[in-house]
Amino acid sequence: MSVSEDRTAQPSVQPAAPASGIADPAPLGLAAFALTTFLLSAANANWMTAATGDAWLGYALAYGGIIQLLAGMWEFRNRNVFGATAFSTYGGFWIGLFLWARFVAPAASSPTAAGHDVAWILLAFAIFNTYMLILSAQLNMAVFGVFLTLELTEIILFIGNFASSSGIVHFGGYVGIITALVAWYASAAGVANGVGGRVKLPVGKALL
Repeated sequence: MSVSEDRTAQPSVQPAAPASGIADPAPLGLAAFALTTFLLSAANANWMTAATGDAWLGYALAYGGIIQLLAGMWEFRNRNVFGATAFSTYGGFWIGLFLWARFVAPAASSPTAAGHDVAWILLAFAIFNTYMLILSAQLNMAVFGVFLTLELTEIILFIGNFASSSGIVHFGGYVGIITALVAWYASAAGVANGVGGRVKLPVGKALL
């Protein structure tokens, strides 16, 4: 057998698929969500009595919106369908809320009408969040905690806005602050565990 024939007889070897080369975008998306949620929730909880109460507005567009949307797009590149759907959706939520607060709310016929707008928005996102909450139970406790506290926040706030109850909205603000803290922890855990150093933060096991 000739050398050329021998080479032909050898099985072809497919080259390994190249690595994506993209770092995990989840900690960034969680941090963007946490900070913007904290600012809006602090306003809802009536903590910003000496401020305008609109500190969240610019960050709803720039950080919670655009940066979180980018994190969602990078999750698509990483083939993480859960992260891509969650970050892209809530990035859109913050961009949409910014646009509503900037252009729609000032033209509302009354504060009650504006509050009902917010209630309908939160109700719609609570429906989305419900199935994401169930599916997050397959990931880890940290991510599940984010979606659980967010679910409670959205439910309390849409009830408060439909009822035009400042007390319920204030309570929703406090729950929203807890949501932000849980999301910040999940973000910190992602950074710490991704760095590969000595500091490790537990995220817990999946429930399902």
